[in-house]
Amino acid sequence: MTDIDPTVPPSGPGCVECDAAGGWWVHLRRCASCGHVGCCDSSPAQHATAHFRSTGHPVVQSFEPGEDWFWDYVREVGILGPELAAPTSHPEDEPTPGPAGRVPANWPDLVN
Repeated sequence: MTDIDPTVPPSGPGCVECDAAGGWWVHLRRCASCGHVGCCDSSPAQHATAHFRSTGHPVVQSFEPGEDWFWDYVREVGILGPELAAPTSHPEDEPTPGPAGRVPANWPDLVN
């Protein structure tokens, strides 16, 4: 699949935009084209979907420990994909939601 580059490493251990703004996320998604790590649609900022809309990169993979599923935004279906470059998730000691120290106590009231 040409939309997936298995050699590109992730952009970092957390959502690029949330980290820059001091925000937080529920779950993380990794762009299978360029490695951008963004927050999921349950997260307040929904940066993974915003990345798809701004770049046209259609496929993400979960960036959660123990998960390896892919999602195709264009077809709105789960798909199979290759193993991507390491690391394949955020650090296992990082909580979900995360990151530690930035998640508000009332976070369940703030999710989408």
